[in-house]
Amino acid sequence: MEYSEINEYLVDIFNRVSVIEEMSLKTSQFNDVSLKEMHTIEIIGKYSNVTPSDIARELMLTLGTVTTSLNKLETKGYVTRTRSRRDRRVVYLTLTKKGRLLDRLHKKFHKNMVSQIVEDMDENDMKALVSGLKNLHKFLEELV
Repeated sequence: MEYSEINEYLVDIFNRVSVIEEMSLKTSQFNDVSLKEMHTIEIIGKYSNVTPSDIARELMLTLGTVTTSLNKLETKGYVTRTRSRRDRRVVYLTLTKKGRLLDRLHKKFHKNMVSQIVEDMDENDMKALVSGLKNLHKFLEELV
């Protein structure tokens, strides 16, 4: 496989995953959530004691952008904010029942996607895939 073929696959995969995730949200009971908001929910569901700054850092957004998104998610009933008892300036984020349901469905989508990718792979193929993905991830981290 040569450079142009690999590049075409990477670009196409990224675009398709984004479109599919967006379409899945728009045609579900969670049609009031944008893809950016979904990724915010995903981070809150993934970690404990998440703060708005954590989300800004992970999504590479400004704190103002994250705050706007969190305001919307809180109004829609997906997220709750809780002030730290130790330091009232610190705000922790948690998912509501509705937010946890959406997060589980989103995780299921990703799990199904990964299962489909590795379905017919042997151990060596999986090691090669992981190695290539690690290299790509490292390269992208160095750019940002």
